[in-house]
Amino acid sequence: MQINGANVLVTGANRGLGRQFVRSLADRGAAKVYATARRPELIDVPGVIPVRLDITDSASIAAAAEAAPDVDILVNNAGISTGANLITGDLATIRSEMDTHFYGTLGVIRAFAPQLAGGAILNVLSAISWLAVDGAGAYHAAKAAEWALTNSARLELAAQKTLVTGLHLGAADTDMMAWYTGDKTAPEVIVGAALDGIEADRTEMLADAWSKQVKVWLSEDPSVIYREAAAALTA
Repeated sequence: MQINGANVLVTGANRGLGRQFVRSLADRGAAKVYATARRPELIDVPGVIPVRLDITDSASIAAAAEAAPDVDILVNNAGISTGANLITGDLATIRSEMDTHFYGTLGVIRAFAPQLAGGAILNVLSAISWLAVDGAGAYHAAKAAEWALTNSARLELAAQKTLVTGLHLGAADTDMMAWYTGDKTAPEVIVGAALDGIEADRTEMLADAWSKQVKVWLSEDPSVIYREAAAALTA
């Protein structure tokens, strides 16, 4: 799959990683970049095609698929982070995370899958897909579900030769993570790794040292994982 000459749609393109995806895709010679957001008037990257899209609204998804009928690569980047835990958090807030990361991403994939034969889907996941963190229970559960969705979609779309890949990362230096004082990776580094992975037909990209470490921990007993993770996070 080549970025140069491809038509690409990016969800959540008005800020953060989504905005960087749009800029990097244009720099790599994408023929068209559909930049989607609930408020497309906020998209400020020149030369792209703004499209209104709320991934939690089925009518909005259908309208976006009609407005962008020639997509070769779909980047599912749109997401939220509410800070809700599962036991004490508001249930409506917890559902909003699942509605966005799982059902929203699934709805977009279902709408665009028919035009993605021979193309690619990139789902922006997280190291928290694999590791629970206090204060992010809803996000962890929703991203874990999106990781499972990525793996199942890969199998279901294999017959039409659609590459389905997942991008895992720790903290990115974006406004969503402005509160975090630990190490953060520049958005252009993360997006560069993702686009390189698409062009190399990779099914998973680990964009930074933290996501690589968490993936290694998956083979350990949970008591070991969370002891080592706690030590790393407080070091």
